Amino acid sequence: MDSLVIDIARSTPILEVDRSAAVIVLKRSMASGFAGIDKPLFYDPKTSLLFGDAKASVAEITAEVQALQTTRTEVARLSHHGGFMTERLAIAGAGAIGTGLAAALAAAAYDDMLLWARSEASRTQAAVRVEQILEKLPDLGDAGRVRYVADLESLAAATFVIEAIAEDHQSKVALLARLGALTGPQTVLATTTSSLPIADLARRSGRGESFVGFHVFNPVARMQLVELVFGPQTSREVRDRARGLCVALGKTAVEVPDVPGFVVNRLLFPYLFSAVELVANARMEPADVDLCMTLGTGMPMGPLALLDFVGLDVAEAIGRMMGSSVPALLEDLVQAGRLGRKTRQGFYAYD
Repeated sequence: MDSLVIDIARSTPILEVDRSAAVIVLKRSMASGFAGIDKPLFYDPKTSLLFGDAKASVAEITAEVQALQTTRTEVARLSHHGGFMTERLAIAGAGAIGTGLAAALAAAAYDDMLLWARSEASRTQAAVRVEQILEKLPDLGDAGRVRYVADLESLAAATFVIEAIAEDHQSKVALLARLGALTGPQTVLATTTSSLPIADLARRSGRGESFVGFHVFNPVARMQLVELVFGPQTSREVRDRARGLCVALGKTAVEVPDVPGFVVNRLLFPYLFSAVELVANARMEPADVDLCMTLGTGMPMGPLALLDFVGLDVAEAIGRMMGSSVPALLEDLVQAGRLGRKTRQGFYAYD
């Protein structure tokens, strides 16, 4: 049958023949964002397209979609149950990953998410960072969608909690154990760890069936990959909900094995540490090593600039967790407090 097709990325209607699309009915009661559209709409989860009756007014539906600022991400928030995702989201941690996640979720139109930070200073800094990230995004999100809380107990009613504190095993275990005791049995408990064993964290949290490794990359708002890591007890429902959140964020999810460093860091860090050894042993300048890799391989950033961006202390911690030999030069820089961009000195100096 003839169908009106609206590409949500462009909000541009075209006429096509719909022969084989697997569609889901978007009822008005389930999609308040489309309350202004009277005609029935159908959603194809494979193409992120909306389908409507060809007899409907093209101009009318286009105007409604544009007025509501509907985006591909907004429509992708359909859950595996067929309605808009209703997760009550919370983030525990106010560093680069936590604030990056909060900004990405705000840009994806999630309302009333919680971000927990230990101190008033951390909450203030987190709010500034979220606003700064959103200002740089093409689809400006609403920073008012994020609520900053001081009490961890405020996260008790959340249905999807993402732990996003520093990559320290003892700290993560302690926080995840508290979150596991605070939240209900149906709550998904996720960690953004980039190197720690998921099975171990799941066991220590007491939430084996509802635990997920949710490794996002910095800067979260721009990096497209999420490494999803599931433990042996993780239920199918929880796996689906984690994948659904990735879709809602506009990210590509890849399920990876629960091995040290997962996939990206397992391959990346030997390369990064080799670059440090070249600087130390071959007496090369960091800028020369980086220039070789950017011009010779087309990489957008050289290995030493990337280490500064990640944070040398974070890189050291990841290397140790993976059982890698951490270069002495990197250890010396960390010991001297030269941690990269965040301290304005690392392999490079930053004004």
